[in-house]
Amino acid sequence: MGLLSLGTPLHWNDSKKYAEHVRSNGIIQFLNTYKISEYRDNDKFYWGDEIEYMMVLIDEESESLKLSIDHDFVLNNLSEDGIKYQSALDNEVLFHPEYGRFMLEATPLNPYDGTLLKDYLKVENNMHTRRILAIKEINSNKVYPLTLTAFPLMGVDDFCSPSTPAKGSASKSLFLPDEIINKHARFPTLTANIRRRRGQKVAINIPLFKDINTRSMDAADPSIPVRELFPYSDSEPHLKSINPAAKPGHIYMDSMGFGMGSSCLQVTMQAKNITEARYLFDSLVNIAPLMLAITAASPIFRGHLADQDVRWNVISGAVDDRTPFERNEVPLDNHPLYGGHTDVKVQEKMLKIPKSRYDSIDQYLGDGNYYKSSYNDLNPPINEEIFKNLLNSGIDEDLARHFAHLFIRDPIVIFSERVDQDNTESMDHFENIQSTNWQTLRFKVPSQDSTPNSNKPGWRIELRPMEISLTDFENAAYSVFSVLLSRAIIHFKPNNYINMSLVEENMKRAHHRDAINKDKFYIRVNTEHSGDAVVEELSLNDIFNGSTNFRGLIPLVKEYVELEFAKTASKEELDKLNTYFDLISGRASGKVVTTATYFRNLIDKHPDYKHDSIVPESVAYNLCIISKKLTEYDPETVVQFFGEQIGSWLNTQEYSKIFTK
Repeated sequence: MGLLSLGTPLHWNDSKKYAEHVRSNGIIQFLNTYKISEYRDNDKFYWGDEIEYMMVLIDEESESLKLSIDHDFVLNNLSEDGIKYQSALDNEVLFHPEYGRFMLEATPLNPYDGTLLKDYLKVENNMHTRRILAIKEINSNKVYPLTLTAFPLMGVDDFCSPSTPAKGSASKSLFLPDEIINKHARFPTLTANIRRRRGQKVAINIPLFKDINTRSMDAADPSIPVRELFPYSDSEPHLKSINPAAKPGHIYMDSMGFGMGSSCLQVTMQAKNITEARYLFDSLVNIAPLMLAITAASPIFRGHLADQDVRWNVISGAVDDRTPFERNEVPLDNHPLYGGHTDVKVQEKMLKIPKSRYDSIDQYLGDGNYYKSSYNDLNPPINEEIFKNLLNSGIDEDLARHFAHLFIRDPIVIFSERVDQDNTESMDHFENIQSTNWQTLRFKVPSQDSTPNSNKPGWRIELRPMEISLTDFENAAYSVFSVLLSRAIIHFKPNNYINMSLVEENMKRAHHRDAINKDKFYIRVNTEHSGDAVVEELSLNDIFNGSTNFRGLIPLVKEYVELEFAKTASKEELDKLNTYFDLISGRASGKVVTTATYFRNLIDKHPDYKHDSIVPESVAYNLCIISKKLTEYDPETVVQFFGEQIGSWLNTQEYSKIFTK
């Protein structure tokens, strides 16, 4: 998760003094690496994935469910300098820290070669290996690494093991204890400084699903506790359970942990040069919301059913450090309009900022071919001084606008030992801003030692919005498909540009409950032309599987596979790829339900669910038991979840033996 430095993190009151220093030096660092790496060419198409796990205590005797926050030794042991690090290396995997103490992040040790079919077929086995290593290191018959997007009971009563009350100075949450936060100094400081800069706690309000017995949507939420934990000036007034930050008819959450404590699937791909990287970035801008919708896996937040199926806007709200002025909102009583910024000169420079620093892409980079400036119709705010600096340094206007937009943000965590850096060697100031702009896509620049023909990473694109899935089979399928789609885009060079405002609308629709069956998405259908976009609203079935007017993403990928791999591939290899495509095709058509829909159906049928939108522990426990069965490919559960075609294939391949060896 972003830049992890060692040292002494500064309180917001101290770090804000260095905000301009970090921005100005960060741009110098970018310009230095740009001059070195601009002419890198013919880099290999390497790629990799990131998987995030939650260590969940599932007690079958008491039928209870907790997040395990005392198994963080697993990460300590398996990550660099840990006593089991060599075991990870021997198995070609790496483990990394994430926001939560209950979380593990794992990646392949080495990137995959996107030109080799055999590397695409390594992905799933590598994912199996990561989970098996985690299971062995956990060494418990109760704690298990599940790939849940959102823990259903996060913030509900005493949801942690060991028992931990909700109080802590970092988040000051009514629901979450600080003990869930990774112990590395960056994470609690990030949590506290986001709150301090904002001038009040984060306020996440997700629409509540209205069932037949759901409380009045106009009434206050009775599940919000009344606790006199923190000073009034930094909290909500706790009078008669009235909470002005909580919206009626919504699920209210007040801490970074609700968002950054969720899990996702990400893939990063290296282009051959900066031109190809910019084209691929722009081509994936409108693919990103579609991949969010088709991986929908999180219908429950803080023990309530939401009227949406994905977690993206929860994380967006969880790290929203914008002041009330920047959000163009009236602050809560006794809270400052300009948040933690007290310097009048700084206040005068403040911009109205439409989005959190964790949100969707606002502008294209420009590919030098199909791109037209009119497609960038959102006009996001930029740092004018940095924009001019970049232009004067030879950066073209579109790329300059991209970075000038990122650099409207303040650095949130600064380590005192890293204030002064050698701008010819370090990229820390640049990454301090770059890596805390968490958008649907990230344009990743080389480091300063990435000279032409070096083996250091080059220009890369990170696809970030996908939800994590319950099984390694699904996560491998989505990873492989995303990368093969990117390869097909580079090969066939379609024109995917539509107005950015339509992409923004697609992102909103991707959040909707059962968006696959109920929503349509804007897509360019004349992808073989460089003229004005012909845009239609199509279902995900039409977009992925093809329709009369649109080729379809899956047929595009299959054509690429046929050209690149079919002549040398075995039947078994092609069968594996085609089963991945069948999964995605089935999800797009609605024949294979999303994880979110599957969970909703289980909840609806559970005898303990009162149809009041509240998910009791017994119901959440049942969901996690079934999730564990799916993770281990229980034959009967697999067929129930995936349907007869894919389920039978998985059972024929004896997937259930993977975790029972």
